[in-house]
Amino acid sequence: MRFHIVLRYVALALLLNAIFMFVSCIISAAHSDTAFMALLYSALVTTLFGIFPLIFVPATTNITNKEGLLIVVLSWLLSCLVGTMPYVLYGEPFTFTNAWFESVSGFTTTGSTILVNIESLPDSLLFWRASTHFLGGIGIIIFVLSVLPFLGIAEMVLFRSEISSMVRENFHHRARNAIRILAGIYIGLTVLQTVLLLYFGMNFFDALTHSFATIATGGFSSKNASIAYYNSPQIEMVIIVFMILSGIHFALLFAVIMGNLKDFWKSSVVRYYLLSMAIGIAITAMNVHGSHFQSWGDSFRYAAFNMISVGTSTGFATTDTSIWPELSQVLLIFFALQCACAGSTSGGIKADRIVLFGKSFSAHLKKLMHPNAVVPVRIDGHVVEDELVWRSVLYIGVYLAVVFIATVLLIIIGMDFKEAFSGTVATTGNVGPGLGSVGSTGNFGHLPDLAKWVLSLTMLLGRLEIYALIIFFAPGQWKKSISY
Repeated sequence: MRFHIVLRYVALALLLNAIFMFVSCIISAAHSDTAFMALLYSALVTTLFGIFPLIFVPATTNITNKEGLLIVVLSWLLSCLVGTMPYVLYGEPFTFTNAWFESVSGFTTTGSTILVNIESLPDSLLFWRASTHFLGGIGIIIFVLSVLPFLGIAEMVLFRSEISSMVRENFHHRARNAIRILAGIYIGLTVLQTVLLLYFGMNFFDALTHSFATIATGGFSSKNASIAYYNSPQIEMVIIVFMILSGIHFALLFAVIMGNLKDFWKSSVVRYYLLSMAIGIAITAMNVHGSHFQSWGDSFRYAAFNMISVGTSTGFATTDTSIWPELSQVLLIFFALQCACAGSTSGGIKADRIVLFGKSFSAHLKKLMHPNAVVPVRIDGHVVEDELVWRSVLYIGVYLAVVFIATVLLIIIGMDFKEAFSGTVATTGNVGPGLGSVGSTGNFGHLPDLAKWVLSLTMLLGRLEIYALIIFFAPGQWKKSISY
């Protein structure tokens, strides 16, 4: 392990953060607000930490898989750490714990917040807050790779270390092409949504920051009431469309752009993702009709927006879902666990794994009825290797174990079951709001500091798909192989 080489690549991620801090400084200067010095100091310190390794460490494009994993995890952790500086230097309501929670929530595109009065913050700080979503949406390292020239082996290793194993199985492009596709679709969707939100009445700042949050499936809003502030069916429809698109494998969106609709429509994962969401919306609309909304139009409007928001792990809100009937709350929990497709910016277990679990369960039943039969697991006509099936089922088990353990810890700390469980599901899935006081109209600011640290950990575990973070903190994992 060449730790100096690792630091050189991590430095690139820090410089990327510094660029957005400087942009936030420009916004602060233009508005003459109170966050200028906090953002400037943060940008300068982050730049210094980013430049030194680039000056003193020679460039290399030959890195190992272990180094790639360490680069990815350290880039996330240090980005979250430097991301706290603008908040801490700004002051109230940001203690270090609150700043860490908000920073982790931003970079992991979770969208949970400790803020009670979001609109009291200056626009420059809100822009930095939204920028953490934009940087974390497709992955910090993917963002870095998209603006660097070809890096040979390093590019392939970092790409494979950053993205989900489910994406690697389904992304049939070489690393450089895959990176360009991810970045191109990501930025293109952001620009297009910004233009549409401007057209339907948002000002430029709100349109841009809400687009950052939508395409990253993050959920940070610049308004206390989230999207409910605008009370606009047109704005809600634009955001619904882009939440759905952001939850679909970006390679499939690229195929549609290139005129290849066949791959999109034949994808069983996409069909399941869209159908399950439609069924969830229909059941919820019927469930809330009469008791919470008097018209069918309002029932479907609010059911669609909030169910899709949770089901894509975005986390915007137009109403208080914590007071919905229990059936609707159960459906929200289910979609917060599942979320959208691999290869998107969504969190959660992923619809791909749910489909694979269902297919493998069906194949197992057939095998029990016909012990001598060979019953392969197939998705879209392709046989899935037993190794991938096993990894997917194991991941679901480990994911649920993380939710269970974190829920128990939060109950021990003093949270009630509903808030502890829904909060854990929401943060592990990078969804944002849970139920009760941490629901769509609440926040996480009132929780004990220890609870915020537990939930920050579940955010990181969910965003890095558990294994990477566990390996990073495994005793003795790096000690024997580090060299200077």
